[in-house]
Amino acid sequence: MALLIDTGLSDWMSDAEIAEEVRRHAPTADVRTPSTIGDPAEVTMVAVVGLRDDHASRLPNLQLVQKLGAGVETIVSNPALPAHVRVARLKPDAPAQGIAEWFLAYILYAHRNMGFHADAQRRAEWRPKAPVLTSDTVVGVLGLGHIGSRTACMLRDVGFQVIGWSRSPKQIKDVTCLHGQDALPGMLGGCDHVCAILPSTPETIGLFDAEMLSAMKDGSQLLNAGRGDLIDEEALIEALYRGRPGHAVLDVTSQEPLPEDSPLWRHPSVTITPHVSGWHLGDALADVAQNFLRLSAGQPLLHEVDRSRGY
Repeated sequence: MALLIDTGLSDWMSDAEIAEEVRRHAPTADVRTPSTIGDPAEVTMVAVVGLRDDHASRLPNLQLVQKLGAGVETIVSNPALPAHVRVARLKPDAPAQGIAEWFLAYILYAHRNMGFHADAQRRAEWRPKAPVLTSDTVVGVLGLGHIGSRTACMLRDVGFQVIGWSRSPKQIKDVTCLHGQDALPGMLGGCDHVCAILPSTPETIGLFDAEMLSAMKDGSQLLNAGRGDLIDEEALIEALYRGRPGHAVLDVTSQEPLPEDSPLWRHPSVTITPHVSGWHLGDALADVAQNFLRLSAGQPLLHEVDRSRGY
């Protein structure tokens, strides 16, 4: 049994670096990379950022696909992946912290009028502008899983009023938690900032269409670090010109990399970051090593995904 590290990326950790870290947590594990794969029939687990269509065909004895991250929608929906192959994701602390910090940074940038003051400085204008009290600012957090809960708690601890929304009931201390589709439009109308950290499911794809965007508060800010297919981007562009929302900060887009001709690049009310909010894995590679050992021993996996539900 062997574990193949195959990210296919050149602008992140190398496969060799990931393999070295996994070996540190499991010194006896047979960990390989594409350059050291040997006999593909010996590979029973592959760790990926995105599953390629040829992974399953090249690895005839594949039993487990380990996502090096949280979102697994493109893996579980891949028709080339045989039904018997299991899927697991990561739930590491480091990217959850990083994504929460990303939301907080862009909320504070708007909240403290930093863009306004930067523009004034470029014009050499001394123009005081009062910030809104933090306690008077309402932030919505859509998705209250591992990352969303961390984000809601961080924003709460800074002093914002925080409203959380999820598909099923959740409880977080000093956070107003709502659930169900019917609660969402009314919630959006009361939020100054909306942080989206939702998975990609049939229920969430295109959820932020023209109608849902129109439910947002005038001048509010929409921030998305979940999945790019949550937002109808054409509808968003039109909605921004109407001021609902007033600004969008997108770490994810429907197509990545975002094409050069996308109007999102040049829209005056859009800020783009290139899917960097949850950059670091931290100690999560220990879970990759642990899942390989568990798979080899026939033990329950960490963070296994229900392929029928998509998460």
